[in-house]
Amino acid sequence: MTILETRDMDAETPAAAPDLAPGVVRAEASGAAAEGWTRVCRVDDLLVERGAAALIDGRQIALFRTYDGRLYATDQIDPFSGAAVMSRGIVGDRAGVPTVASPMYKQVFDLRTGACLDTQGKDPQSLRVHPVAVDGDVVLVKLQGDPR
Repeated sequence: MTILETRDMDAETPAAAPDLAPGVVRAEASGAAAEGWTRVCRVDDLLVERGAAALIDGRQIALFRTYDGRLYATDQIDPFSGAAVMSRGIVGDRAGVPTVASPMYKQVFDLRTGACLDTQGKDPQSLRVHPVAVDGDVVLVKLQGDPR
């Protein structure tokens, strides 16, 4: 099985295959759901620049598909308000950095790292991000860390 992992392109990342979106590189995995990976949905189920919510092992996550074909997964829980709203956030970018703005207090988070780019005067908090892969047309997510 071939898993396509979404990563940021840099000097150490192999070049993407010509048939893939920028930032997507091929990696091999041994099983349909390699250890820790969960099948979530089909790629086409995710609307471009819109969030979607999913429940994995009792944890709420938010999935995002950007115009350049990259996929991102974060916790669904807004770290500032505690509300399960991140999939309803506004997807955009800041100088090429993919972002989501919380619909609650409007903090903006980097979808790659979870770093808060705009705290709106509150103490900095980060949004947990999760690795995303694609197997054929199926989106897989590998949950990171303990539930908050």
